Amino acid sequence: MPTLRLALCQVDPTVGDLAGNADLVRAWSHRAADAGAQLALFPELVLTGYPVEDLVFRRSFVAASRAALERLAADLAADGLGELPVLVGYLDADGPPQVSSDAEPGRGARNAAALLHHGQVVARYFKHHLPNYGVFDEDRYFVSGDTLNVVRIGGVDVALTICEDLWQAGGPFAAARQAGVGLVLNINGSPYELNKDDIRLPLVRRRAAEAGATIAYVNMIGGQDELVYDGDSMIVGADGTLLARAPRFVEHLLLHDVELPPARQPVGGDEKLADGMRVVRAEIDDIPPAPAGEPTVGGISAPVADEAEVWQALVLGLRDYVNKNRFPSVVLGLSGGIDSAVAAAIAVDALGPDRVVGVSMPSQHSSEHSRADAGDLAKRTALDYRIQPIQPMVDTFLANMSLSGVAVENLQARVRGVLLMALSNQEGHLVLTTGNKSELAVGYSTLYGDSVGGYNPVKDVWKTRIWRLATWRNADAERRGETPPIPENSISKPPSAELSPGQLDSDTLPDYDVLDPILIGYVDGDRGREGLIESGHDPAVVDKVLRMVDTAEYKRRQSAPGTKISMKAFGRDRRLPITNRWREHG
Repeated sequence: MPTLRLALCQVDPTVGDLAGNADLVRAWSHRAADAGAQLALFPELVLTGYPVEDLVFRRSFVAASRAALERLAADLAADGLGELPVLVGYLDADGPPQVSSDAEPGRGARNAAALLHHGQVVARYFKHHLPNYGVFDEDRYFVSGDTLNVVRIGGVDVALTICEDLWQAGGPFAAARQAGVGLVLNINGSPYELNKDDIRLPLVRRRAAEAGATIAYVNMIGGQDELVYDGDSMIVGADGTLLARAPRFVEHLLLHDVELPPARQPVGGDEKLADGMRVVRAEIDDIPPAPAGEPTVGGISAPVADEAEVWQALVLGLRDYVNKNRFPSVVLGLSGGIDSAVAAAIAVDALGPDRVVGVSMPSQHSSEHSRADAGDLAKRTALDYRIQPIQPMVDTFLANMSLSGVAVENLQARVRGVLLMALSNQEGHLVLTTGNKSELAVGYSTLYGDSVGGYNPVKDVWKTRIWRLATWRNADAERRGETPPIPENSISKPPSAELSPGQLDSDTLPDYDVLDPILIGYVDGDRGREGLIESGHDPAVVDKVLRMVDTAEYKRRQSAPGTKISMKAFGRDRRLPITNRWREHG
């Protein structure tokens, strides 16, 4: 049987950086060729970055993507890599954008893949299944393709597919079986969600059975605004055997020698299949010779615990947001509480202590232990630590305004927000806000106060998981012989905003062990009042929580972006009107 050495290039592109992404493809193609690869594949839209969103509507950007693809093909040949077939994702179009007045039915922007060889584009494939759920709006941007491209490479018939084509039965994978292919390449921009790796492998196995072929699945890594990509590239045999699997959250070259059935169909012709797809065949005459010696085995990366997985996602999401947007550093308020402690530890892991500024901003209500805990965290992490008391500024406001109660509490939070933004303006830091998902859900925050910031690394993390992350991160540090970054007192003490004497979160909110399951059911699961009560939650508590969630939509709409880790993050995933009189009535 023929053997192909596959190179799955799990890389981190940047949206809009066509030249930089092309250089990334060239560099990793060199690595693949040096390792004896006979076929290299890169993620979905790697040339433009993913998702490009409304850049699709700019004809200048589409033209630049097409030109960059042609240059890349020529540059790979000039680099001495002409023999190596390289599959890349890019943005194409065969007609005006669908939103334009001159739009044509069945034509428009295409989420495309191109196979490059000897300086030429030898095959182009247009994504067939277009997702339109969760964070995906591909029906808004792209036109679906109806052709399966099959390319004979090294005596093996290879089909080209893109991401969502794998997630739905029928279409390209059913066509691949009818076309008799031995290998299906699937290039992906599949965002991370907790435990998504547990879903992907069974899914790839189902498609392998449907196609009757081995599947090479390559996914990107990196952060893009709220999204983070975890890689998890893999090769699965036609019988469902997991042959190789890449580590997650890191760039990686997954090399593996795969035995594949020889091609049997003639190369020429244009075949029409029963489900409306057609097959177009091509052939590559020469590829790098099969390497001598023992077969290369890519290995199978071991899974990690949930908290380790989430921590890696949060670190990568923040690092790429800061670096890709060229911020030199970040600044955040350190209260001594658990949320700011976890956010600071994530920031230090992502950027290093020299690029993280933590500011303690005590008021007259800040306890001594909270001030000490903030200082302890700074010492443990070695970040740039500063202390700026806010009481003189608060007193100046109160001397000129008659405020009381919640207005005074919010004033303190807003003075802190002003200080952080002033440091950002003066020194160029990106301000991090640290409100967790539970607080965002119920509106337990001050607009233009503790909600101030350009990015929130824990925006999609429920409060109960914040504690679990802190405990895991400290235990992981101890396991490696390092200093745990988070003070134990920040983990164990009752949470408090400390904006009034003796204040605790539990004065306003149910205990988080009670609150979070209701929120998870309502926000992530879209369960109504009756469903939540049937699950065992107290009706009065449910009514209170749902009222708080429903009336806080205007606050969430103004919140900073943050790394998505759940199935339904605030922002791109959960879209509700602010002006909305529907309520889950008791």
